[in-house]
Amino acid sequence: MKGTCTVILPTYKESANIVRMVETLRQMYPDFKVLIMDDNSDDGSRELVETLNDPMVRFFVREPRDRGLSASIFQGIMETDTEYFVNMDCDFQHPPSAIGDIYSELEDGADLCIGVRAERTALSPMRWMASWAAHFLAVLTLWLRNKKKSKDIMSGLFGGRTDTFKEVISRDSSEFEMKGFKALYDLMKFAPEDLHVKEIEFEFGTRRGGESKLSSTVILSLLRQSEPFGKILAKLAEKTL
Repeated sequence: MKGTCTVILPTYKESANIVRMVETLRQMYPDFKVLIMDDNSDDGSRELVETLNDPMVRFFVREPRDRGLSASIFQGIMETDTEYFVNMDCDFQHPPSAIGDIYSELEDGADLCIGVRAERTALSPMRWMASWAAHFLAVLTLWLRNKKKSKDIMSGLFGGRTDTFKEVISRDSSEFEMKGFKALYDLMKFAPEDLHVKEIEFEFGTRRGGESKLSSTVILSLLRQSEPFGKILAKLAEKTL
């Protein structure tokens, strides 16, 4: 593998943030690659990135039929050619400064480092409740599978050893919730039991531009990911959402 680390940015209609984010990452981490996994945005995102003319930045246009945040992240990991990767949102709710802390933990021997939200006041009350409910279901699921846990399994800010998670994806992706929003959850469900997990805290910010992608589809996908009653609850929820 070449280089040290790739920052994966799964995007969909993030033209309000994408150039500022890429420029920030390249300035803060000049040796890191940036891989934008875009779900066929029609807002000019690709053209904006191409004007940067940066060989360390790659804009990957995904197949329309495979649209989905988790699917974008999984494919981004498979496209990564560096020893480590860090996945983060493009809307600045995940601070770019946290990448350095995650990278340090990976360099020190962690297989997976998770960004744990220190404060969740930036979430609306409904999203806050949904996040904690989802976390409870995730902890139960990982406990039943005898897998490593985290204080924030629903986090979208995490990094890992590329080879380790390429193997997980290659072997178990048929069991993943590809249309879901919580890729970390699936990766932890199928990762080795002896996975070395570390955590760093970060302040969860407010979105600087664009729109949130939260929907009832996300809630249903979280239920389907969870055991032992998640799939049953998802079917019941489908009748009310």
